[in-house]
Amino acid sequence: MARKQADYLAALLGNDQGDTEGTPSPAPQPRVRPTTLLSRESALARIQSGEVRQVTQLWLDPARVRVWPGNARFYAQLTEENCRELIESIIAEGGQKVPAVVRRISDDPDHDYEVVAGTRRHWSISWLRAHSYPHLQFLAQVAQLDDEAAFRLADLENRVRKDVSDLERARNYAVALRTYYGGHVTRMADRLNISKGWLSKTLKVATIPDAVLAAFGSVYDLTMKPAYTLAQALGSEPAAKAITAAARQIAREQAARRTAGQPALPASAVLRRLLTAPATDDADVQADTFVVTSRLGRTALSIQSANRQGVTIRLHAGSGADEEELVAGFRQLLARLDPPGRRPLR
Repeated sequence: MARKQADYLAALLGNDQGDTEGTPSPAPQPRVRPTTLLSRESALARIQSGEVRQVTQLWLDPARVRVWPGNARFYAQLTEENCRELIESIIAEGGQKVPAVVRRISDDPDHDYEVVAGTRRHWSISWLRAHSYPHLQFLAQVAQLDDEAAFRLADLENRVRKDVSDLERARNYAVALRTYYGGHVTRMADRLNISKGWLSKTLKVATIPDAVLAAFGSVYDLTMKPAYTLAQALGSEPAAKAITAAARQIAREQAARRTAGQPALPASAVLRRLLTAPATDDADVQADTFVVTSRLGRTALSIQSANRQGVTIRLHAGSGADEEELVAGFRQLLARLDPPGRRPLR
């Protein structure tokens, strides 16, 4: 038996006697390294029985590792910007230090493993390999997990991370409720050790449609409390119709602001406009319903009234908007009328 393997088995036996990794014992006692064939066989037997468990860590090519679809995080929305801190940490440390958790798969010829926990680490290593660091590999710990256990493991990790949005978590829970818990909220809450009331509110947030979410600059802008209020408002069909129409218009404004290099409308302003949207499609545009905010988040321009006779646009004092913003905002307001003076575009 190689020396390294003997040392490894000795370490396993040592840990089994009460030491915690990284924490010295108050009164360390000398240990004799197991060198006899009997002690080695005993150690191997303990590993095979499960009394002592080996943890397998591998360096993997991230291209051969796919992301498990049961994970909460929206992988497609990861970018260099929102992973910048992790990317810089990997560069500074010369590689990934904290392993992800993966499981082996056999149903995909293009991949050998899938990520259960560690999606941002997988994305960051993949990005670095494509940007001047081709030697970096993906460090992963291999685990044997069924889908429900994988979901609970990923949830435990993501629950303490601030970079997983409330919406991502809500939609992940909604899928898990159907897939693993047969639609039983109480059973799911018990398995996750969370409040049934909090889980019910989270599942309600998951019902907000994409057309409404598109009004926000980022899914990270919509936190649990206002998201739950919005989800409740969408429970009425007339209100849902009006909110969706308002959301589509706001989404067009957000796109125009991105094109112009302007910051997105703040979530508070978007939420206010959605919750005060007209109740019917036939209603005339009401005062202060459609607004343009400045880069400081203050109302700069608003449509005060609009009907067949004309349009009244209000210029708000103290908004902090410069001339360029006001001109761009005026164009945004005009674009919302179809035909001019009648009603917003659908």
